[in-house]
Amino acid sequence: MKRLIPFLVVISLALSTLACSYGTLQFPLTSQPIKPTDVPGKGSTATATAPVVINTASISELDTALSSLYERVSPGVVAIQASNDIGSSLGSGFVYDTLGHIVTNYHVVAEATDLEVDFPSGFKAYAELIATDRDSDLAVLKVDAPADELIPLPLGDSDQVKIGQMVVAIGNPFGYYGTMTVGYVSAKGRTLTTEREYDLETGYSFSAGDIIQTDAAINPGNSGGPLLNMNGEIIGVNRAIETTSTNASGEPTNSGIGFAISSNIVRRVVPVLISDGKYDYPYLGISSRSEMSLSEYEALDLPVTYGAYVIEVTKDGPADQAGIIGGTGRLGNTGLTKGGDLIIAMDGQPVRVFDDIIGYLMANKSPGDSIVLTIIRDNEEKEVTVILGKRP
Repeated sequence: MKRLIPFLVVISLALSTLACSYGTLQFPLTSQPIKPTDVPGKGSTATATAPVVINTASISELDTALSSLYERVSPGVVAIQASNDIGSSLGSGFVYDTLGHIVTNYHVVAEATDLEVDFPSGFKAYAELIATDRDSDLAVLKVDAPADELIPLPLGDSDQVKIGQMVVAIGNPFGYYGTMTVGYVSAKGRTLTTEREYDLETGYSFSAGDIIQTDAAINPGNSGGPLLNMNGEIIGVNRAIETTSTNASGEPTNSGIGFAISSNIVRRVVPVLISDGKYDYPYLGISSRSEMSLSEYEALDLPVTYGAYVIEVTKDGPADQAGIIGGTGRLGNTGLTKGGDLIIAMDGQPVRVFDDIIGYLMANKSPGDSIVLTIIRDNEEKEVTVILGKRP
């Protein structure tokens, strides 16, 4: 069974030995053309494949760029040791400003009674917890440190991030301080469950949106560390991995699917956490599914096979007050209800899945803002304006 794991590592003392062997690689490398007689099948023909040439100059330039990026950025990446009566754990973080604010994940510091921030130079300081946000899984600490230790890392624009773009993660996996890994942006607009506990009384359960997926190796201990573009700008804060694998100690290990909070969420949330101590998210008040199958769209008699289907509307919530309709009556054993609205756009932007709505609201809207939903009801398209509330 796959597991979605916040990658915080519990500190333990261990010694390990690593043996490496190295080979030589000759350049350039080219493939051999395929001859027609090499291809099985009567009368078959083949076109010679194009040579595969590795540009050593480009590789050298990439090596230099990565090394330079690490030298510039790593002084602003810190290790965070969180202690309580049970024990201690290790996470990552980064310097946010010259006032000593450090950004990390909420789950790194949750339940901690003592917080220590370790800088790459060897300087260490106790930290004060300024504010936390369970919805985004962000937290802000503050340390009293010399000015030359406080090297803020710049925030990039996560809206400009492209799938396939090379990214770098820096953090402290399994206690190996200052580890750098390289990968690519695998996807954008993912959602994760928040760090809130499910409210049994109200039935509320919330999602965090605008999440970046990456295959850069991130493991327990990377929590709260930066995910950077090749300009050295933070485009995300590493938060969790999805994995089916564990090491000998039972800790989850990287499987190539990691998740990071987008930098534009950080840009909206962190300044408010510093100034007000909390951040309020917009609230629509509907229930839906991230994905639905073709057969489910057909069973619901929907005219299109995309959009966020409204399974349920929270009574007296913003969507309910605006007239959005949820389904009624169970549809077999699917867990769906028939007759609900299908949201296909918001403020003129297409909605393919429910995740699009969560990400858009978190990254662009605040309580009290309005949003125009384009819906399909009874096979007719219409627009409904909703005044957003505040998440309960």
